[in-house]
Amino acid sequence: MAKTKILVIEDDRSLSEVLTYNLKQAGYDVLAASDGQDGLLQAQLKSPDIILLDLMLPVVDGLDVCRRLRADAATRETLIVMLTAKAEESDELIGFSLGADDYVTKPFSVKVLLERIKALRRRRMGDGIPDEITKRQGVTVNRRRHQASIDDQPLPLTRSEFRLLDTLIRQPGRVFDRTELIDAALGEDTMVMERTIDVHIRALRRKLGNYADVIETVRGVGYRFRDHDPANVVSEDVE
Repeated sequence: MAKTKILVIEDDRSLSEVLTYNLKQAGYDVLAASDGQDGLLQAQLKSPDIILLDLMLPVVDGLDVCRRLRADAATRETLIVMLTAKAEESDELIGFSLGADDYVTKPFSVKVLLERIKALRRRRMGDGIPDEITKRQGVTVNRRRHQASIDDQPLPLTRSEFRLLDTLIRQPGRVFDRTELIDAALGEDTMVMERTIDVHIRALRRKLGNYADVIETVRGVGYRFRDHDPANVVSEDVE
């Protein structure tokens, strides 16, 4: 079985070397880039499974790198973990809104980072996800293919947005609080502010377009998938 390939985009040479050494010791193939431009090039040429992305990078900053990675079909599904010395809530929210899968603030324990990477890989493997399609009110979720669509038109969702939609559409009418949705979309091992989920919901609604109102806000509690027509639901096995 091929090793998981990780690209480290970090301009701090000593930290990059520490990460590279420990990741290799943990059994990963590791690539390294010291600026955003080189990182983008390596991501396109080497197709890493996971990218550890520093926020404060020379040439092209980390947020712009993340934005470009998510806009490129070749790297849209690559797992991205942002590494930064900035602990501002606004930076974390921006990072998640651009499609980052996790956010780690420096200084951090390498052991903790390795566990976060393992958690992301487990979610990517989709342990326990049923092979079925759910259709409701024009919105379709295909769990095996990890795809969603509206009236058979594909939705370009990030993994977190897909998991949010899947969680909500499974139980229409049920109100999920923000903590539940964070666990569902980002994983129980991810420590973020509750407001982060609002960023993902807003992004998901924008992509749903005219169907945005299928996700309802319950003030002071959380969100739910609208259930005006319970009969309009089909669950079927994927062949």
